[in-house]
Amino acid sequence: MDHSLALFAAVAMTAVMGLAASPARAEVVTRTVEYTHEGTTFKGYLAYDDAAEGKRPGVLVVHEWYGLDDYAKRRARELAELGYVALAADMYGGGKVAASREEAARLAGAVRGDAGVMRGRAAAALGALREQPETDPERLGAIGYCFGGTVVLELARSGADLDAAVSFHGGLGTQRPAEKGEVKARVVVFNGAEDPMVPHEERQAFMKEMTAAGVDWQLVEYGHAVHSFSNPNSDKAGIPGVAYNEKADRRSWAAMRQVFEEAFGDE
Repeated sequence: MDHSLALFAAVAMTAVMGLAASPARAEVVTRTVEYTHEGTTFKGYLAYDDAAEGKRPGVLVVHEWYGLDDYAKRRARELAELGYVALAADMYGGGKVAASREEAARLAGAVRGDAGVMRGRAAAALGALREQPETDPERLGAIGYCFGGTVVLELARSGADLDAAVSFHGGLGTQRPAEKGEVKARVVVFNGAEDPMVPHEERQAFMKEMTAAGVDWQLVEYGHAVHSFSNPNSDKAGIPGVAYNEKADRRSWAAMRQVFEEAFGDE
């Protein structure tokens, strides 16, 4: 055989053998997870990489005021791509997604108006995440958007076993301020510096609350950003003070990754 042909054949065979021996390509898989709280059945959306081995940190994702929609599910899949087990919670029951702004306001208002309901439903979702066979129950975090940001802060205030709670443009007010020594999680808030829905007084009160309670906290403000800055569909709402900001979206997601790397000991 010609030496050049022999060399080509050897290289080709090596490449084929390498492909055959390479591990399966990572693939995010999803499934519905049902759980109950006070007689109501909730339908969460679980996402994880089925090519990963062993238990991984779990991250709860809490949706905006419309409910468990495609945006919350997308964020769960993105967390799965980072190596986490992510459960997008259902805060309304039955996987409900509001059909209108008015319905969203009613659904979200009913939960926001009762801190016990908010905390109870969030805790039930966190419990469902903890129980998944892929989840490391000792490493748990939570993120939330707008309404969901408020929810994860309440979950942290309740003393839930979280390593980190991250709010993206969520409301900061509460009916039950954090008590000293009760909050276990690192608490991080990403806020639009020009968000009219989170007034300066609310931000100041939050910082005083967290400091008085001895919480490891951060409040990061993004210049020129308003409410719901992380959602590309925000502009479609046509609501003054609500708009997407690509830089704030990208930078806050990168900062969230650093928070979890530190919290879960992955640095």
